Amino acid sequence: MRLDGEGLRIGCGAVGDSGVLLHRSPATSCYNLGVEGLYGRRQTRSTMATAIASASPLFLREPEIRRGMELMYFAQSTLARSTEERLSALGLGRAHHRALYFIARHPDLTVSALLGLLGITKQSLGRVLNELVERNLVETRVGERDRRQRLLRLSQAGKDLEGDLFECVRQVWAQAYASAGQNAVSGFWAVLEGITPDEVLKLLSV
Repeated sequence: MRLDGEGLRIGCGAVGDSGVLLHRSPATSCYNLGVEGLYGRRQTRSTMATAIASASPLFLREPEIRRGMELMYFAQSTLARSTEERLSALGLGRAHHRALYFIARHPDLTVSALLGLLGITKQSLGRVLNELVERNLVETRVGERDRRQRLLRLSQAGKDLEGDLFECVRQVWAQAYASAGQNAVSGFWAVLEGITPDEVLKLLSV
């Protein structure tokens, strides 16, 4: 299927393995992560918070940088696993989820803009979009100003699925935000914006 003048195609990699234990939430098809696999015993969020030290004034040293990298790795693993069951049941993966998310956030997003946001190859994006269109989760239409463009938006089924996936992820984010507080959340955003390339930040602000 030709999606625009560049004819993109996209695929999805398999979900990576992790030793962290998973606990099924009875009310949803989301997973909540336990911490036995990381710390050897069950800890609550409050006991874990007290064990995490504040950043050192020398936060540019290698140990502080490495700690941030480790926390980011495990945070990404937690977020990915929160939607793993729902996606796997549909034969979808993380690349499909990311595409659904950004199309939901930016209705009538162009294929080229989505490519810039996801930072993957044209071939990979094409496979993912083809699968989402074939499953009636994403709809395309011709651009009004440039008929070579294909504008992307979610179908009602796509909106429903993206909403379900967001609810799974929101549980994780809300718990962390509430525990950290407003100032910490603002600082966290500042760090992430510092890591994110300027060209991507410009796309996000559209």
